[in-house]
Amino acid sequence: MILWLNPIAGISGDMLLGALLDLGAPIDKVRSAIDSTGITGWNLTTDSVERQGVRALHAVVDVDEIVTERHAAELLDMARRAQPSAAADLAVTAIDSVAQIESTIHGAPVESIHLHELGGVDTIVDTVGVAAALHALGIDEVWSGAVGLGIGQTRAAHGMLPVPAPATLGLLRGATVIGIDTPTETVTPTGAALLSAMGARYGPVPEMTIDAVGYGAGSRDTPGRPNVLTAVLGSKVARNAVVDSMVMLETTVDDVTGEVLGQLVGELLDSGAADAWIAPVVGKKNRPAHVISALCRPPSVASVEECLLSRTGTLGVRRTTIDRRTLPRTWIHVDVDGIPVRVKVGPHRAKPEHDDLHKVAAATGVPVRVAADRVQVLVAEHLHSHQHRLDADAGSSDPMTNQMDGSSIRTQ
Repeated sequence: MILWLNPIAGISGDMLLGALLDLGAPIDKVRSAIDSTGITGWNLTTDSVERQGVRALHAVVDVDEIVTERHAAELLDMARRAQPSAAADLAVTAIDSVAQIESTIHGAPVESIHLHELGGVDTIVDTVGVAAALHALGIDEVWSGAVGLGIGQTRAAHGMLPVPAPATLGLLRGATVIGIDTPTETVTPTGAALLSAMGARYGPVPEMTIDAVGYGAGSRDTPGRPNVLTAVLGSKVARNAVVDSMVMLETTVDDVTGEVLGQLVGELLDSGAADAWIAPVVGKKNRPAHVISALCRPPSVASVEECLLSRTGTLGVRRTTIDRRTLPRTWIHVDVDGIPVRVKVGPHRAKPEHDDLHKVAAATGVPVRVAADRVQVLVAEHLHSHQHRLDADAGSSDPMTNQMDGSSIRTQ
């Protein structure tokens, strides 16, 4: 199943939990997962509310304690006890990412980090609850629109902090964001950490069949904009190979410097090309030259062509319409000594991201080829384990047993 989020008004743990419950995640399964951590003094209910005319579900977390500060290690121990294990894995990833960011901000070891505003019972309820809801809904792919960021200041344990808070910005590294004109905090560290832990990719609604739409309410009813998080649940469109109509843009240049060519491929990709490359050739008058090629979808032709013309100074671009056949692929994450590695899995091979292999090699001291071999072993174990569960659950009468495990929840 695919989940697409529209956090234009921001995102927090309770907004995401409310949206998932509104999509149909069973609250009894969510409560059971939270209860399995051993944490006490909490109660989770829902309230149907309106936010500027939009009906949404508010996840209400009532707690008995007033303690809001705990060691990160204590929260991690609670999260690890969560059942099912898929919920534990994602919740631990979210809480650990917060601890890592706080460690960087304060220049202190992770093991000594105190979580202040995030040290309360509600952090466990939000993170484990969201992870359990994702598992119950069978979500294995998460997409998100641009995250709306407010401005201003907010009061915290350390005094006044700028909005967005430093921890929030650190956790949103790699996310697509957009500023909104509101003098308040719209994204909490928990919300940002959950986006990261889910492996959210950013973009428009992906191709899918819409099965349900849910709305999670923020605690405030803000004037002028509905303070809600939209969540769309959809089924993947079953297909094998896909044939797309593409446009190939090409030009041949013999007077462009290496400095320009060195940056050009990245600029073409940023302007909308699906792929781009440069090949050395011998041109007219036997001069060394380069053929610059950019493959793009029809809507991107104008922007890619303008990039090609303006960056190289060429006086002409060739256009060729071609068909491109692509096979289905998906992304999974595997951990190598605690370092996440993205792996693209197709029908015939699994290919780890080379940048991630370099991170493993740098952190562990092993050659990149050795890191790649270790990843392939982990991928084979993951795929074999998942297929075994699918085969075992094929005859189950309980649709909720036919789920992927924690590593697949973080699949991109």
